[in-house]
Amino acid sequence: MEERKVIRKWIWVWDFEKEERWLNEMAQSGWVLDKIGYCRFEFKRCEPGEYVVRLELHPENDGYVEFMQETGAEYIGNMLQWKYFRKKAEEGSFDIFSDIDSRIGHLNKIGKMLSGIGTANLVIGLANSINPEVHMGWINLLCATLLMYGLGRIHGKKEALEKERLLHE
Repeated sequence: MEERKVIRKWIWVWDFEKEERWLNEMAQSGWVLDKIGYCRFEFKRCEPGEYVVRLELHPENDGYVEFMQETGAEYIGNMLQWKYFRKKAEEGSFDIFSDIDSRIGHLNKIGKMLSGIGTANLVIGLANSINPEVHMGWINLLCATLLMYGLGRIHGKKEALEKERLLHE
């Protein structure tokens, strides 16, 4: 029987690079991601360093998963709009983003999502705050604040990549 383990862990959307690093550290130690769920990571035993794991926010359902599978990547699953893939390390490098512009484009997608959800929470929170019947508007305002913080983190990463791009031009 295959050895497995489950780790429950919360990771903020703006820490996706940290999540990917952690998943690859797990693969280096002999545990590769096999299933994904809400704050739930299921791993199976593998040879240490056998796999490389990548993730990407990719909301469109436009044949992207099939395209990635054609490159030799295995589709692990998705959580909301995040897609998770793994590939055997012996097959060579495995990068989803080929250049700085594709990394910036990815950050733009994350930023749009955070901005939309944050704005919605702000509007709902403000509307609920002026309604004397509703006493929980502060929760939406707190969520909006947290999401705007995340948007700032994404913006900082994007600015750093844009500076790097200017250095290479």
